[in-house]
Amino acid sequence: MPWKPLTSVLFAVAVYPFKATQPDDLPLQVGDCLYIIEQGGSDGEWYRGYLVGFPSLLAGLTSAKGRQLDARVFTGVFPRNCVEEREVMDDGKQNGTSDAAHEDVGGNGMEMRERRKSQAEYARRLSRALSRKRSIHDITKKAPTRLIPDEPVPRLPNAPKPPAPVPTLRVGDETGLSAQEPLVDEIASCLREWHDARLHELILARGYSQLARVADLIKRVDISRKQLMHDVMTLKELNKLREDTVWDLVAGNKMLSDEVIVRSPTEKGRILTAEDSVIEMTKLQANMSILDRPPKASVDKHMLYHVLVDVRNLVCESTEAATVQMYLCTKEFGEKPRPLSENYAISIPLPQGPAQTPEEDTKTLFVNLSPADIGLGSDTSSLYVVFKLLKEEPVRQQLSGQTYLANQANTSTSTTSNAQKHGSMRGRRSVFGSQRKKDGHQRNTSESTSRPDTAASELSEAQRSSESTSEPPASAEIKTVKRTVGVGAIDIGSLARNQSELERHVTMWSPSQPQDDRGDENEDWLEVVRELIRSPTGSFSRVDLVKRFDIFVTAFASADLDGLVRNTPTLLHNVHMTEKLGFSGVPSHKRSDIYLTLTEPLVPRNAHLAHSKFGNVPLTQRCQSILANLQLTLEVRRADGERIDDCIFTASNHQGHTAWRTTGVERGEGWNQTIKLAVPPEDVPGSHIVMSIADSPNFPFALAWVPLWEGDAFVRDGDHSVALYVYDEYSSSIVGGRGAYLALPPWQDKRDTASANAATVSLRTYLCSTEYSQDPTLLGLLEWRNLYGSKLIELLERFAFVPEIEIVKLLSEVFAALFEVLHEYAQNEDYEDIIFYNLVVVLSIARDRRFNLHNVIEDYAQTRHDWPYASKCLMSAYHRLVTNPLDPEASRKLRATLKVGDYMLKLIIETSKRPPPSHDEDGMVNGDAKERHPELVHDLQKLFVALMALMRNRMPVLLGTQTLVIQHFHTWLPELGSLMGPTDIMEIATNLLDACANAQGKMILYRLILIINYSHLDIFKPAEIRTTLIANTFRWLAPYWGDAPEVTEQWHNQVRLCCSVVAAQMEELGEESCQYVPKLVESYTVLQKETRPPKRTFSMLFPTTYPFPFKSTPVETLVDEAMLEISALLAAALSSQNRLYFDANQIDIPGVLLQALKVGQSVLGCEAFPRSWLSLHVSHHRFAMTALERISEVLVDTLPDVFAPDEAEAIDFDTGIWRTFFDTLFAAVSSSALAMETFPEQKRRAIWKIAGDVRELGANLLRKTWTAIGWEVDEDSHKLHGFERMGGYQVQFVPELIAPIVELCLSVHASLRSVAVEVLRTMIISTWEIDQELAVIQTAMIDCLDKLCRTKAVTESYLQKAFVEEMLEQFRPLQHTVEDSLYNAVVEMFGKIGDLLGMLASVHQGDGINESTKIMDTLRLMEFLKDLQSEEAYIRYVHQLTELQAAAGNHTEAGLALRLHADRYPWDPLTDVEEMSEPKLPAQTAFERKEALYFEVCQHFEKGQSWQRALGAYKELALQYELNTFDFSKLARAQRAMASIHERIARGDRVSPRYFRVVYRGLGFPISLREKEYIFEGKASDRLQTFEDRLHQFYPEAQIVRGAVDMDGEGQYLQVFAVSPHKDLGHMVYQRTKVSQAAREHAMLSNPQKFTVTTRQPAVDVPLTEQQVEKTIYTTAEPFPTILRRSEIVTTKNMTLSPIEAAIERTTRKTQELLALAKRISSGESENAVMSQLSEALLLSVDPDSDTSVARYRVLLPASEVPETSSVEVDPKVPEKTADPPLNQMQSALKVALLDHALAIRRCLGLYSRSAFLATKQQLIPRFEASFEHELAQLFPGSAGLMLEPSPRSTMIDPDLLVEQQAQAGAQADGAANQPTSVEEQAQPGRRRSSLPWLLKRNSSSRLNKHQANGTSDGSDKADERSHSRQRSRSRLRDNSLTRRLSFFRNTEDKLQDKEGGDGRHLKKRLSFLKGSGGAQTTATTVTNGEQ
Repeated sequence: MPWKPLTSVLFAVAVYPFKATQPDDLPLQVGDCLYIIEQGGSDGEWYRGYLVGFPSLLAGLTSAKGRQLDARVFTGVFPRNCVEEREVMDDGKQNGTSDAAHEDVGGNGMEMRERRKSQAEYARRLSRALSRKRSIHDITKKAPTRLIPDEPVPRLPNAPKPPAPVPTLRVGDETGLSAQEPLVDEIASCLREWHDARLHELILARGYSQLARVADLIKRVDISRKQLMHDVMTLKELNKLREDTVWDLVAGNKMLSDEVIVRSPTEKGRILTAEDSVIEMTKLQANMSILDRPPKASVDKHMLYHVLVDVRNLVCESTEAATVQMYLCTKEFGEKPRPLSENYAISIPLPQGPAQTPEEDTKTLFVNLSPADIGLGSDTSSLYVVFKLLKEEPVRQQLSGQTYLANQANTSTSTTSNAQKHGSMRGRRSVFGSQRKKDGHQRNTSESTSRPDTAASELSEAQRSSESTSEPPASAEIKTVKRTVGVGAIDIGSLARNQSELERHVTMWSPSQPQDDRGDENEDWLEVVRELIRSPTGSFSRVDLVKRFDIFVTAFASADLDGLVRNTPTLLHNVHMTEKLGFSGVPSHKRSDIYLTLTEPLVPRNAHLAHSKFGNVPLTQRCQSILANLQLTLEVRRADGERIDDCIFTASNHQGHTAWRTTGVERGEGWNQTIKLAVPPEDVPGSHIVMSIADSPNFPFALAWVPLWEGDAFVRDGDHSVALYVYDEYSSSIVGGRGAYLALPPWQDKRDTASANAATVSLRTYLCSTEYSQDPTLLGLLEWRNLYGSKLIELLERFAFVPEIEIVKLLSEVFAALFEVLHEYAQNEDYEDIIFYNLVVVLSIARDRRFNLHNVIEDYAQTRHDWPYASKCLMSAYHRLVTNPLDPEASRKLRATLKVGDYMLKLIIETSKRPPPSHDEDGMVNGDAKERHPELVHDLQKLFVALMALMRNRMPVLLGTQTLVIQHFHTWLPELGSLMGPTDIMEIATNLLDACANAQGKMILYRLILIINYSHLDIFKPAEIRTTLIANTFRWLAPYWGDAPEVTEQWHNQVRLCCSVVAAQMEELGEESCQYVPKLVESYTVLQKETRPPKRTFSMLFPTTYPFPFKSTPVETLVDEAMLEISALLAAALSSQNRLYFDANQIDIPGVLLQALKVGQSVLGCEAFPRSWLSLHVSHHRFAMTALERISEVLVDTLPDVFAPDEAEAIDFDTGIWRTFFDTLFAAVSSSALAMETFPEQKRRAIWKIAGDVRELGANLLRKTWTAIGWEVDEDSHKLHGFERMGGYQVQFVPELIAPIVELCLSVHASLRSVAVEVLRTMIISTWEIDQELAVIQTAMIDCLDKLCRTKAVTESYLQKAFVEEMLEQFRPLQHTVEDSLYNAVVEMFGKIGDLLGMLASVHQGDGINESTKIMDTLRLMEFLKDLQSEEAYIRYVHQLTELQAAAGNHTEAGLALRLHADRYPWDPLTDVEEMSEPKLPAQTAFERKEALYFEVCQHFEKGQSWQRALGAYKELALQYELNTFDFSKLARAQRAMASIHERIARGDRVSPRYFRVVYRGLGFPISLREKEYIFEGKASDRLQTFEDRLHQFYPEAQIVRGAVDMDGEGQYLQVFAVSPHKDLGHMVYQRTKVSQAAREHAMLSNPQKFTVTTRQPAVDVPLTEQQVEKTIYTTAEPFPTILRRSEIVTTKNMTLSPIEAAIERTTRKTQELLALAKRISSGESENAVMSQLSEALLLSVDPDSDTSVARYRVLLPASEVPETSSVEVDPKVPEKTADPPLNQMQSALKVALLDHALAIRRCLGLYSRSAFLATKQQLIPRFEASFEHELAQLFPGSAGLMLEPSPRSTMIDPDLLVEQQAQAGAQADGAANQPTSVEEQAQPGRRRSSLPWLLKRNSSSRLNKHQANGTSDGSDKADERSHSRQRSRSRLRDNSLTRRLSFFRNTEDKLQDKEGGDGRHLKKRLSFLKGSGGAQTTATTVTNGEQ
């Protein structure tokens, strides 16, 4: 079948690859996205469509920053069976699909959305539609009939061919998981945007470190997306993953775009929208934007922490079994480490299979750690996991450090049981030499018999381990002992605090031996190891046998341990738990554990043992060993001596031992082993520990015992020093059924001096029991009946000092005892008061969050007895305490009571009830409190009355007590619910707040916090109570916010807490929310005026506590938390669905609304928060739209009645508030934040979800409100214009609102543009009816468009001018009607507007526009604005043009542009001009404005070296200063500036630019350029090719041609020719000789307007007198420089130069070439190469026989100017002949040119001073004098001694010295000239006399020497010779010829003064000019030649 178009675009994905075989085929790869538009083939098996590929990063080279790269789109044909259809891109009318996913954001389909009830419902339908998946079967089955018509629809004959369908802009893709897991789509959207719009910027900017971070982030979120899609995590893990992913997306957006989109971690990561709580969104937005990670909750003192330690890998090189014990250890700074948990033992080697028993498991969970244990709140506490490696080693026969090595291959096996690893760690390695048998892994519980036992103890664990080993020891003679061979530690404090995880390698350390050189501590070293194991040498080394030791540690925080295990089964299922030593809070179960830490044996030198009979016995008498294997063996026995079985636990995963032996240590070492004694509670009283110590394997030499019970209490916790007694028959015997040792003192008496050297054992005990206490006061209280009177009182007073944990352990017993005493001594005030305070102590402990006793009252009430008098007694004591607040002791107790006031009230109320019924009392319930205590309510009211009196007392001493009442009173109120109604409780709460109405300082803050707490109480939730609370709240808050004279920290904090109060009540506020608007806007206005310094902290929003919680920020912020909170509350209050209600009797409604609108503009302008807070920024646009709708209702209702009889009332229209309303509306709808069509995918998707189509809502509101302020029109006007209401109050907004309306007309949003066109049409009609002209409209539109183009990016809407066509279409019905004149005026105006738009777009388009084109466009726009008389816009673009030219380095052109502005003002000091904002110019007089502009103009001219223009400007300024303002100080400055410019001209700093003629050919150029010729000004360094390349950049489509090509057809052709400025030969500068080259160029080339090119050169064979040159002269429209650096050629003239004119030009050119070479040599440029060029040029110039020498042009002069054959010195005193006719202008110019050329040659010859160039010089000199003898004679008459060789010394001649020498020889001046003092006068016969005497220098010197040799000299010594030489030099200086030769520096006046007299004075004056001048090189050379 033929190709047929589909009715809708079909979206498909390639599922099979397809390889192209035809040119039209589209190759496919799996996953390609396709948009199908046609179907064809015999059975429809082929598709045609678009393939949308990922954008290329190379496209980022030319893309704008932040702009998403365009996708690569390909078209072609592909088979249908290679793709899978996914979605029909239809309009939502088929198959129930919605078009919302593909909504054209330009505004199509808005009518359908208007019928929808709410945006929320629409968003839900959108999500469901996007989540709906359709099967391939459904699509393919219906596709032929639904998408493809049977026959193509015929097109009308003249109708244009419709464009191919393309998919419209998609807001974002949604998958089926969007509803269940929104983060799946959010992650995909983020990743696409990062790739398409952000990554290329990083790559191009070479941000490789940031790119690496982004790559890690992308991997992380991609893994998270996969985990969310597979749904295999627990709920807790899923919540944690969602939170981490949300913050990862935030981090990525911050890193790449600095914009933060708020996604809620608690709501599955969905984007929060404007339908959600603005308060919650503000909180999340602030946290995500400012913080890097979510703010952690404050440290919960009740929270428990747990640490999982898993030994993943442990490799040892040993054939024997060993044990690793691990435990937690805490260490305070400066203290010794303290064990924190029980031990956990792991047997080595690790098991290969899954662990079957806890002994085989390799991981454990250390549970129930407190915040203090992990170091929270402390910087000096550290937490470690400690590992100890225990292993059997041979007993040491000598002291440590000496050789005791034995054959360890034959040692016995380890004594510790082994544990196997968990099954999930099957891949772990366990290398331990040989493999152990399974039998060796069993638990051992008894003591070893390898040494004598004590008291017939059971077999030790070591013995059983040895017996159960599969390999018996090779030799029975080798004895072993278990030792600690290594210790390792890992610091996990930070890990536990952050609940993170880590994998670490553990290094085991052992003490270094003395023979080791040094330890090998490195980065793995921890100093805590030094305190865990002693090293005799002080250094440590690694344990070599441990080859690898890897662990995995994870920390958890959970108060519910069972819940933690349930929620984390993958890590914690069946993991053994290891208890902490002690309680972290209230014991959750019964526990009675005794922990014994064996520290070390203390055996000093000359130690002795205690003896029962002999006192002290030396240790050496009982033990002759070296004490290198000290071991303790211990048992636990009852009071009767009976042993307690299986009560010693060395590890939490091992069974108990009856007798147990420690590791072996040397003297001075320590055991540092902690064991647990599980003694039955009933056996604890009287139980004790018996220990024997031996130097293994010898018999015990001492015995000790430790009582566990002393004096009716458990032995005190802490360190103990246990005495060692001699192990003999008595100490080990049984006396009376008990051990005889029990009669011996267990502790060492440190006060006994005889026991100073006693051997002892140091240990530490710790009781962890819920059964027994160690405090005697508490035990006495439990036995209170044994005391009475003062002793009982004393006991009760000491109760406050009982440790808290002791009370907590026996809480029920304590309560029972206290109430028993209270019941026994009822009505006794002393006992009541003290029992009351003791209960306060108990309740204070319950309040402590460490113990989690929140339900202590309820728990006690369930088990209490009947105490009928308790309630009354406690109430009486309470009342007495409150009424006596000034007593110091009572005040202290009162403050403690106030902190637990709620608990105390609950206790009083609970004790007033009857006890729970017993089981045999059927139907009995708790009695009412009033039955037990009828006066309870009355007593409570009395108590509150006393409390109110306390709050009204203003004594400063009560401030602390009153503060405590305010802080805790809200906790009392819920306890009153069982006795009072909500109304009564509300009255009590109100009375208390009113009682402290006069609070000051911090009391105010706590009072506001109390109101917040009131708002959260459930007892105040009922509607009637809530209404009362809200009404009172407004009254309570009023004094603390609103307007303020100054912003203090106190006031700022008050405003924030007031915001927190309103936020707490916002959900229940209806119309009442409006009453807070005045205070909110007043507070915001005050804060807006304050400066906000940057800070690095951020306070959490809407605080409910004081001081406010804050977080440190990574960067400085400028956010004011109060302004942010107020903006959120205003949005919530004004955007409600209810109408706004204000009480006109209390507030000024228009004033409040005006302030609210201004605040809204501030919020939309991002003054309250940064613009990068995307979600909040966009949400406020939606909130603003709803608020404006509510405000508009109020404004429309208050419009004046136009039909009112009072005319003043009819026109009483508040223009100010309506203007502010419209400004706010325009700020919202025209915000760049809503331009979704320009945003990348993620941002576009987020904005659509957050706010919907805000611009559509704004368009509707604009139409509604604009219509409302119009007046009804008559029927004729309605039919003519189509408006029912128009004019009226609308005309008051013309022209002010034209600018924002025109901006909306340029919007791409269809509905918004349509409404804006309607509004603009009404403005035009109204203006025409009033003024009959549209000048006001036109001016306003021009200014608006100009401002828009300057401040905003030029979009396609500017270029298309869509609104112009729409506007003309709207006015077209007026044509040929009564309003035809209006139509014509509109057409004319919008024709200009259309042209202006085009020019503005061309000027302000940033990309791809070169500077030259931009400058031309700007100048064209300036002329257009000038014609439109838009003065301000014209001046703006003048300065813009100036900036463009200055930025391009064209400073001269910048000055010319700026002068256009200066020319707008007269030189009038009396005329004032207004201030200008752009550019920023103050109000001043016209003279001052023009003067300031001239200063800038002069600066630009000087920078551009345009001396002529600068001098002209300065001259004009000087003229005004001299004749207008008479300001001679400024005149002097102007003159100095001109003098400086003249000096720079003389120096020749300026480099002349190059000029080119450009011809535009071809029809491709516009008419303004076609067939025209221009002169372009290039750079000084430009060559023809360079200029052509630059010109080609301006016209890339043009072809530069050089030959004769047909260029009249299509296309663009350019011809470029080099030209030079035309030099007028009649200029006066050609009549003056010795003019510097710089001055000549300045006079001729400063402002060239004519340019020339030589068309025919003179023929070679033509005589000089007949040679002619043809030239073409081009005259431009204006002289250069010009603003555009180009000027059009207006006339072209061909001219023929006469021979003399050609000679002048060529001579001048040759002179310039010689001077240029000389300048290059003087500047030091490669002297040899340039000297060669110079020598060649000079040779051609001075060769008399050369035809190219300019000297031949002398024949063109009259005969009188031709030199004679003989050279005669010219006498200047002889007057010249006047008979010869004068030379004409050209002849004079040629003569001057030849003279200048001779001077140039002479200057060049002066450069040949080096010896290498002297030979060349000798050759050039004769030719020079031969060729230019006539010129030299004219320049230097009487030239004897003039042209000497210049030398460095001679160039430094002092003019003053010359004058002085001349004065000294004044008497001989006349005769000196005639004396024959030089050989030059003696010319040899037959040889021409040379006029260049320096050639004879050597000859004259030789002749002088010969003359002296003949005896004619005055003397033969060298001094006389030097004197003669100096005299000769002086005579030359006295010579008048030198004076004449220097006279060429003098003017005519100087010569006249010389004739009058004073030669010396005037010569000094003239030479001083030379001294100060640095530019007259010719002069200096001449003077130095004369000196020589």
